[in-house]
Amino acid sequence: MQAIKAVGRNAPAMKYDILSALGVLALSLDKHRQKLILRLMVLITTRYNWQSGELSIGRAEIARLWSVDERTVKRELAKLRSLGWLEVKRAGVKGRVTVYTINLAALLGETREIWEVIGPDVAARLGTPEEAPAPQDPKVVPFQPRAAATAGQGGLWDQALAVLEAGDAAQTRAWFAGLVEAECAGGRLTLLAPSRFIADYVANHHAARLLAVVSGIDPSVRDLRVEAG
Repeated sequence: MQAIKAVGRNAPAMKYDILSALGVLALSLDKHRQKLILRLMVLITTRYNWQSGELSIGRAEIARLWSVDERTVKRELAKLRSLGWLEVKRAGVKGRVTVYTINLAALLGETREIWEVIGPDVAARLGTPEEAPAPQDPKVVPFQPRAAATAGQGGLWDQALAVLEAGDAAQTRAWFAGLVEAECAGGRLTLLAPSRFIADYVANHHAARLLAVVSGIDPSVRDLRVEAG
């Protein structure tokens, strides 16, 4: 998915839709993940520059906004980065705070399943096909996304990742790309996630879908487990 910015004529509606989707997603999760998403929404509504795509704010100021200490801020920012929702645009140096950017493509990919819950108008707006890219210089070789693997090429999870990426690249980058295959035995595939947060979320919300993809590649796999690595 190409970089997304909520600018132009439809910017107000897109901003509102993104925040609405995040709110609805939060309400479907447990209290810890609700709080994490709420904190992200506070950063977006209070300090995010939609025009430049920048969030320029120090930990002390975030701590004041969130009513927490800076250790909590550091931990929560790390979670948001691990999810692919928050990215460092310019690292902080002496006298200057770190500048972040919000990965809107990842947020859209993660909230896609609940757009219809909000309303068909939201699904229509957020799901509008992107404009065709401008013609490229024939001397430049364009980037080609990874094609779906066929059976026998790469490991089982590598093949499944290729299928998932072909279907929704943003969601795959946000949730699945960090998973690694730990074991495949006795009809069960075990995946390791980089954090307990991601392991729990994927297990609760995406395990059935992942199992369907994996089973389509290897019918002997009848169970899938996601654990924190």
